[in-house]
Amino acid sequence: MTKNHGKQIKDDAKYEALRREGASKEKAARIANSPGASKRGGKSSPMEERTKKELLEEAKKIGITGRHDMDKTTLINAIRNH
Repeated sequence: MTKNHGKQIKDDAKYEALRREGASKEKAARIANSPGASKRGGKSSPMEERTKKELLEEAKKIGITGRHDMDKTTLINAIRNH
């Protein structure tokens, strides 16, 4: 049975699974709270195929600082490891 993490977490089971896999609390919460995340099921385009503008928007959503000074590869790594 999954633990209730309160109003902050919308999908407790997904949050716990991500934490077990090693995701940070912030990253697990962001994914568990994203609308339609379970419906997408990994169908988003690979980051390498996205434009730098799209990557900058994603980085802004998750609060990566210094994102405008990064090249595309560094930006992808920052998003993946945030």
